[in-house]
Formats: sequence, structure tokens, C-alpha cells
Amino acid sequence: MGRTNPTYRDALRAIEERWTDFRRALRRRDQPRFDQLFEYAREHADAGGLLNHQNPLLPALISIDLEQEARLDEHEERLAELENALNEADDRQQHSKAGTTEDGLH
Repeated sequence: MGRTNPTYRDALRAIEERWTDFRRALRRRDQPRFDQLFEYAREHADAGGLLNHQNPLLPALISIDLEQEARLDEHEERLAELENALNEADDRQQHSKAGTTEDGLH
């Protein structure tokens, strides 16, 4: 016997196809971003398929949220690293200035 329900991946493809006109109406700079959102949803298709939700758009949206949350975490981590590096450089500079007398000698 065959499946009576389409797979989650099939449902996701159908959703993306229904949004084709919307994508086409977007500015060119936003079209790759739109495509990326569906890529995020496909990244979690296994989990979405296991859920077998009545509305396949909901697991797709949660998948997109998960990927964006991961990107935010990466950006926050990178920002913290950069802030630490700047603070360390500032501390070294302050320490270097404190070790120098007014005539430039140590």
C-alpha cells in the first residue's frame, strides 16, 4: 500500500511553490533571503516529518526560528569575543601608558 499523506518534504515543497508569486514580487536583494528561510526549514525536515503536524507550515516556521536562533547565538558569541579582544587591547595600552614617564622613559 502507498502512503495516503504526502511526506513532509513534499508538503514543504508545495508550500514553497505556493509562495512563488510572493518571492517573485520581492526585491531582488530579498529573494535569496526568502530562499534561505526554506533552506532552514529543509534542514529540519526529518523532525518535521516525525511530527506529522496537520499544518506543515508550523514546523517549517519553528525550523526557521531554530536556525535564526542559532545564528543569533553565533553572532553574540563572536561579538563577545571581539569585545574581549578590544578590552584586552585597551588594558594593554593603558598599562603601557602607565609604565611611561612624562619624558617617555620607563
